[in-house]
Amino acid sequence: MTWKTAHRSFYYQGAPEPDDPVLVPAETALLCIDVQNYGMELHEDPQERARWAPFHERMRSTVIPRLQALQQRFREQGLDVIHARIACQLEDGRDRSLSQKMPGWNNLLMPKDSPGSQIIPELAPAPGEIVVTKTTDSAITGTNLRLLLSNMGIRTLIVTGIYTDQCVSSTVRSLADESFRVILLEDCCAAGTDALHEQELAIINMIYCHVMRSEELLALMDLA
Repeated sequence: MTWKTAHRSFYYQGAPEPDDPVLVPAETALLCIDVQNYGMELHEDPQERARWAPFHERMRSTVIPRLQALQQRFREQGLDVIHARIACQLEDGRDRSLSQKMPGWNNLLMPKDSPGSQIIPELAPAPGEIVVTKTTDSAITGTNLRLLLSNMGIRTLIVTGIYTDQCVSSTVRSLADESFRVILLEDCCAAGTDALHEQELAIINMIYCHVMRSEELLALMDLA
């Protein structure tokens, strides 16, 4: 099974296979979303640490090394690598959107200079790369990223990062609504559980983006 037939929801079971996307290098950028220190911290509580163990295993064994290799390939070819991260400008977080203030797990208070808000060292921005800081789930809604992409002539975004069913999905939908072409790399993303990850891929595939694996993208772009 290839990207053309995988991750199909109820709505697209009988849809024809999509054509290969035309990926013009100068119009294509890699977008890395929210792989920050806070998300890679291990829980002190043993039960929570065990509950999140599959996520951390996927991040360490699959997502981080593959995204690291992908960033390197883009940089070697002179292609744009762009980063987004969650962080607030004010120490008390009053500038956060409602989705970042809701009680529970998503209630993140991370001032922009705090250690937890920084992108992990393995995927740190290279000198000169754009980093947008957002107080929303979507990297488009909460930043000037749409304007930057327009100014740069970018029409296609290769989306990666965490969490598939939250900030990644929100960004993919916003990009699609702004008429950007979007490819989501499933092996460069993760959710809290594999079930949530797979479910969200099926929901957004073929309407908001095309879901594929990193090796399929590299082959399409002649970067393998």
